[in-house]
Amino acid sequence: RDLRAELATVEAMTETMSCRGPDDSGTWFAEHAALGHRRLAIIDLPGGRQPMSVDTPRGAVAIVYSGEAYNFTELRAELIRRGHQFRTDSDTEVVLHAYLEWGDALAERLNGMYAFAIWDSREDKLVMVRDRMGIKPFYYYETPDGVLFGSEPKAILANPAAEHTVTLDGIRELFAFIKTPGHAVWKGMHEVEPGTIVTVSSSGLRTTRYWALQTRPHPDDQATSVAHVRELLEDIVRRQLVADVPRCTLLSGGLDSSAMTALAARQLAETGQTVRSFAVDFVGQTESFVADELRSTPDTPYAHDVAEKSGTEHQDIVLSSDKLADPDVRAKVIRARDIPTGLGDMDASLYLLFKSIREHSTVALSGESADEVFG
Repeated sequence: RDLRAELATVEAMTETMSCRGPDDSGTWFAEHAALGHRRLAIIDLPGGRQPMSVDTPRGAVAIVYSGEAYNFTELRAELIRRGHQFRTDSDTEVVLHAYLEWGDALAERLNGMYAFAIWDSREDKLVMVRDRMGIKPFYYYETPDGVLFGSEPKAILANPAAEHTVTLDGIRELFAFIKTPGHAVWKGMHEVEPGTIVTVSSSGLRTTRYWALQTRPHPDDQATSVAHVRELLEDIVRRQLVADVPRCTLLSGGLDSSAMTALAARQLAETGQTVRSFAVDFVGQTESFVADELRSTPDTPYAHDVAEKSGTEHQDIVLSSDKLADPDVRAKVIRARDIPTGLGDMDASLYLLFKSIREHSTVALSGESADEVFG
């Protein structure tokens, strides 16, 4: 059906994600597609507005994109050699032109964290792509005549066509503490799985996997392994420090965030810059700390040691129990999750930490998921 009259619905869906994208809002319409976007501006602040589109002789191709392609500079140079012309310095435009050049195979060329959807008017099809490890969230909901999609369930649930129902399977998912790949708790809703492309056209919905973790023998000795991991981490941190907005690191004092902060501090020092680091602490936590099975020592002294050694501009965000117990904070955390779950006060403390950091920085590097990577 013709979606060009659906402006109010698309704006309502898009508005639900204003917290994800506080800097800008946009919509784009074709006969059979309606795209909405909220932007957190990081690279090319004036030129990276979305949705972004390119007109071709056979029809328009448009993208809504969340994330960053860390190798966009190399991809842009390759595309220019192949005859592409760019109007902006944004990585979004690079991803869009990469699709024009390579189609679905562009996913295999991206180094980054991303969730994006491309409407291709030339073939009347929607292409939804999620990064290899599923860093960026991505959900979709099939309808009798197509699909609804968004970075979060709340965007989909803002559309009248989406049913607000949780079945027994969804209830199990809430209480299992184990994530079922592709499951989105709400009836009829699914995740675009990590490393996966979902294509929707008049012939239906098709899922293809472009990447999967593989088990291989590891022939390297310890010294070679250490050198390789160091080389990867140096490259990763350097790429993720690229931004046109203030950056910082989340420093807990643990191995992961300490290594990342030290690398970032060393790299920025090359250009005379200093890293801002932030840690979360709780009133009386260090003074009255009691060891348990999960934590044998308090975090704060280690975070301060790393901040001092790396010369960061450090700040502790100290939270009190009354702040964590604030009903308004708890309501916002549950609304952000879209489901009534979480690990005690962890979500509330993260929310308050990020709220404080946002006053100083737009981009924060963290050691999140290092436990999974390093076992």
